[in-house]
Amino acid sequence: MIVSAEVESTASNEKSYDFAKIEAKWQPYWEETKVFEPTGEAGKERRYVLDMFPYPSGDLHMGHAEAFAIGDVVARFWKQRGFDVLHPIGWDSFGLPAENAAIKNNTHPKDWTYKNIETQANSFKRYGIMVDWSRRLHTSDPEYYRWTQWLFQQFYKKGLAYRKYSQVNWCPKDQTVLANEQVINGECERCHSQVTKKSLNQWYFKITDYAQELLDDMKQLEGTWPERVLAMQKNWIGRSEGAEVRFEVTAGGGKEATDITVFTTRPDTLYGATFFVVAADSQLAVDIVAEDHAEALDAYREQIKALSDIERQSSEREKTGIFTGRYAVNPLTGEKLPIWASEYVLADYGTGAIMAVPAHDQRDLDFARTFDIPVVTVVDTGEDDPAETGVATSGDGKLINSGELTGLDKTSGIAKAIEIIEKAGTGQGKTIYRLRDWLLSRQRFWGTPIPVIHCDDCGEVLVPEDQLPVQLPDDLKGEDLAPKGQSPLAAASSWNTVECPQCGKTAHRDSDTMDTFVDSSWYFLRYVSPHADQAPFDPEAMKQWGAVDMYVGGVEHAILHLLYARFFTKVVRDLGLIEHDEPFKALTNQGQVLNQGKAMSKSLGNGVDLGEQLNAFGVDAVRTTMVFASPPEDDVDWADVSPGGAQKFLARAWRVAQDVTSQPGVEFTSGDAKLHQLVHRTMHETAELVEAGKFNVMVAKTMELVNATRKTIDSGAGSQDPAVREAAEAIAILLSLFAPYTAEDMWHMLGHDTPVLTAGWPEVDPKQLVDDTVTAIVQVKGKLKDRLEVPKDISEEELQKLALASDAVQKSLGGSEIRKVIVRAPKLVNIVI
Repeated sequence: MIVSAEVESTASNEKSYDFAKIEAKWQPYWEETKVFEPTGEAGKERRYVLDMFPYPSGDLHMGHAEAFAIGDVVARFWKQRGFDVLHPIGWDSFGLPAENAAIKNNTHPKDWTYKNIETQANSFKRYGIMVDWSRRLHTSDPEYYRWTQWLFQQFYKKGLAYRKYSQVNWCPKDQTVLANEQVINGECERCHSQVTKKSLNQWYFKITDYAQELLDDMKQLEGTWPERVLAMQKNWIGRSEGAEVRFEVTAGGGKEATDITVFTTRPDTLYGATFFVVAADSQLAVDIVAEDHAEALDAYREQIKALSDIERQSSEREKTGIFTGRYAVNPLTGEKLPIWASEYVLADYGTGAIMAVPAHDQRDLDFARTFDIPVVTVVDTGEDDPAETGVATSGDGKLINSGELTGLDKTSGIAKAIEIIEKAGTGQGKTIYRLRDWLLSRQRFWGTPIPVIHCDDCGEVLVPEDQLPVQLPDDLKGEDLAPKGQSPLAAASSWNTVECPQCGKTAHRDSDTMDTFVDSSWYFLRYVSPHADQAPFDPEAMKQWGAVDMYVGGVEHAILHLLYARFFTKVVRDLGLIEHDEPFKALTNQGQVLNQGKAMSKSLGNGVDLGEQLNAFGVDAVRTTMVFASPPEDDVDWADVSPGGAQKFLARAWRVAQDVTSQPGVEFTSGDAKLHQLVHRTMHETAELVEAGKFNVMVAKTMELVNATRKTIDSGAGSQDPAVREAAEAIAILLSLFAPYTAEDMWHMLGHDTPVLTAGWPEVDPKQLVDDTVTAIVQVKGKLKDRLEVPKDISEEELQKLALASDAVQKSLGGSEIRKVIVRAPKLVNIVI
């Protein structure tokens, strides 16, 4: 590769470490040499490293500094190890912040978005991240969201995208629906407004069709994904085994007899069911309520409308409900159970109805005690009667008061109960999941338009593929975008009104846009060929790169983004477009960057400006601080770290290269044997540390090597020593992982004319990893007095001489007569006086 004349002239023996000059020197050199891009060399093993892409909400912050420093260590390490590395960058550029900024500033969202992207892009380049800028993408580019729309249509054709009316989570501030995953403790995850319920016709992805596969394939990720992330996904999917039981609902109150099916994990407790509950806000409640109870139900539904799912299911909340005037017949006992409508049962879980067994479920018991409903104990756990204590017994035990199930244990009772209901035709064994289908439509503007046309005659019609992308209009801005309970696109008649592709009559585009999580559920596939215009990605490029080898990002995305990306990958595989089952082979979660023990915020006044830190200490010092502060998954408290100390270390390392006077290409087999050995041990150990994610220890090992090399140089005759050059080059290669500017400057000062990233990892001599010496313990009267580093094959006579010559031993003897010397070469000398 060519080094510019400017670079050659500045790679001088300046005595001061000036990080600003060094940064200005090497950034254009990296762009010129394209060293960050994959080579595409045939036969070279490939590795794909990816950081969760940023949202352009302003300039980079301290969290970006940590996350991208971590991912860059892995990418640079694999490149030094000889892999062809893909490490791309892009922006998750749709979303509400841009839209809200446009409303405030009377502009179009893209103005705010792309201005911020350019700001962040320049900061990323300054930060020295090894990313392939030729693959840069933005999810708000029509060239990208054309394929988001195309994928939506493939999901639709496969029956995985559908629209239905349902009670949905509604954010009154952002005026849009939210998926269950976006409601945190009853609040909108973004603006923290209290979420309410609203009935809307919405688009869903049928992620539940993949619930079991999403669970099963976690086995592929064990050991390479954090255990807590897998546990969170497993709990969110929530697999439950049990039975569907069909209850006949008696006629009366102006209604005919009908059936309701419920799911229960404990069909063995059917004899303990004393009442029945349906979700008050479900259509089922409306369908079965007796006419003379309908008005009361309507009033009750209005009363609970503002409650979040978290509040409704709280065990501490006082139970409320309305009797529907109807009864359900217990299929085992024939007993009529009163049907209540209540808030503590959710419409979208199971069938929206439960059989209530108050003796063994606390919420059922609280409800029963509130409304004076009988409590029948059917499991003998050895505990006191729940009807008297008010505490439900949920443990295992023998069944009692349960007809032919009496005397059976839990497992046998469940099996027998299922056998009975299946034989009677009143139920069957069943597995269900807590996971609900992914609600993806949003009533806002700045997102991917849903590529569907609604025709009064033809119904839902997909936009023809040759008309994709359906682009957002450019003439809406400011108040045009203000939330009004429906998407601003609904009022854009020139955009909204179209001809039906099937019948030619006047029709209307779907005015909702897609959840931005749709965009980020497949972007990692696009990176392998971001400029493909005949498909979302080039199949041949996908075969070459495959799944991401290492993914880096925050644990806050454990459920939302990661679960959706896994689902998308499996659907795209089933479409025949890729061959792998999982998107990310390995996952690293980084912690937060705190200040004084708390998350940085303007309100707390503890924010730290990344730009100011870079200006004060330099990019390499900030990156070194981030990597050295802790293991990646732990939080970093900026008040407890020292970028100034990191800067001093880097200056010390940089001066090592200045003081090397030997020429490149010297043989490293001569010179300081101890330093030579330390170089090989350090390169061997740091390679293992990086692979294990112990980046902070890797930095510590680099510091040890710098100190040892400095000591050898300062001994007086070291600058010409081949071992010193070997050490200096090893230091530059190690620094290239986390302090790229300093590393590049050192590498060129050492006489090289190619980028340090192309140096390659030094080959480790196995002989240098074997200890030639051992530590011998010297005792006087059985007490430790000295430790001696001695050859492994030292003789007993020589070991005794060394021990007796020790100053510490002579001081301890104090002239006493030696009665006996016991020598166990090479590890022990015991002197008896």
